[in-house]
Amino acid sequence: MKTSRLEAFSDAVIAILMTIMVLELKVPKGAQWETLAPLVPVFLAYLLSFIYLAIYWNNHHHMFHATDKIDGKILWANMHLLFWLSLVPFATGWMGANQFAPIPVAAYGITLLGSGVAYTILQRAIVNHGREEDNATLAKAVRSDRKGLLSIIGYAAAIPLAFVSPWISGAIYALVAGMWLIPDRRIEARVAAAEKKTRHRSDLPREI
Repeated sequence: MKTSRLEAFSDAVIAILMTIMVLELKVPKGAQWETLAPLVPVFLAYLLSFIYLAIYWNNHHHMFHATDKIDGKILWANMHLLFWLSLVPFATGWMGANQFAPIPVAAYGITLLGSGVAYTILQRAIVNHGREEDNATLAKAVRSDRKGLLSIIGYAAAIPLAFVSPWISGAIYALVAGMWLIPDRRIEARVAAAEKKTRHRSDLPREI
């Protein structure tokens, strides 16, 4: 199966999730700067989650750009990822509305942990799919996924740390997000190399 419908559906879901989150920013009554003060925690939670969803969209796009074929397992693995991402608006709203209280911050971490694990499962499902040459570009690019492992470790550590200091957990979430702001250049490099190799082969003179 081709990837076009899966990519289109995933893009639509992530776009809707980004739109839903902004609804938590209620318009205040009043025209003074002071009326915006209660919205600061909500805005910070929204900003962090918007960045996370943008990161997932970017890396999802790069991953499927390097994917040749998919099957039913990949479709369900992608749905598993979208399930966890669909919880981000709820976790974001709860955390922001309660001014980064420990339990909502820990719940936010659980959502990020689930999303990170789901993305890793999806990535492995794509790499393991089909014949050896299928999805070879992605397989070569993600042989050692240190950033993914570090992210999962960070989320797992931040969940219990939320009960020590929610701000420590928040700092961990922000650091992990910062680590992923630049899309995975390993995939970009492998895709560029594969495309260059394909063009080189097409330019070779054909025997008559």
